[in-house]
Amino acid sequence: MTDAPLGSPLARVADWPVEVATAGAIAANGTRSSFGNTARPFEVASITKLFTAVTVLIAAEEGTVTLDDPVGPPGSTLAHLLAHASGLGPDGDDPLARPGQRRIYSNRGYEVAADHVADRAGFPFADYQQEALFSPLAMHTTSLYGSPAHGAASSVDDLLVFVHAVLTDTVMSAQSRDRFATAQWPDLDGVLPGYGRQSPNLWGLGAEIRGSKSPHWTSAANSPGTWGHFGQKGTMLWHDPLASTTLVALTAQPFGPWALTAWPDLSTAVLAAN
Repeated sequence: MTDAPLGSPLARVADWPVEVATAGAIAANGTRSSFGNTARPFEVASITKLFTAVTVLIAAEEGTVTLDDPVGPPGSTLAHLLAHASGLGPDGDDPLARPGQRRIYSNRGYEVAADHVADRAGFPFADYQQEALFSPLAMHTTSLYGSPAHGAASSVDDLLVFVHAVLTDTVMSAQSRDRFATAQWPDLDGVLPGYGRQSPNLWGLGAEIRGSKSPHWTSAANSPGTWGHFGQKGTMLWHDPLASTTLVALTAQPFGPWALTAWPDLSTAVLAAN
């Protein structure tokens, strides 16, 4: 653990009911704090979607695809897929709603989006992602080994690099960052997995947006503009633009009741110490 200002609240992960956990944070002054082996890769589950979305946005900037490409159910575009607004169900190809009507969290939508990039590029999505994102950022502990919706492994170190790159427009433009991290189709209601129906259920083209959601896996102290993602493998990542603070925590313990209090409590402590 470092002596940086957020090191003390990060030590709370040692009390979590998990076999192994590690965490890292970047404070408003740019100082980094860490706890545990932050170079160790973990399966990050749905945090994978952040990588996939940024890769798709890079592909759009490179001209490989456009966000208006018709992909998915009739009337859906690539942008709809990234924002969970295509109408596709969680894991199947049958639409449950018309595009732009409901926020339906869809793993399948991300797989369809990645397949579209691969088809247009002419080589596997994992290779495209490696060349466009992981290699340029030297994210050496990060890899896509399975589904573009939930099949990546990464470390706290690499995830902090990733967030910093997004914030500094290192891998994509400020316009793409804004679409990634601010609400798209902001009036849509829907279910946030693990936390029930939210009205509205805000999502960017990749990142979940906190807004006024309650209950939520971040803290009530997080600003409405906080963006990020959590994963069913017991992993979470957020950046709060108002506090200029980033938090990542990775575990090998599946998401469950323990996280409902552990994650918000850690978030509250990090923000209070900032």
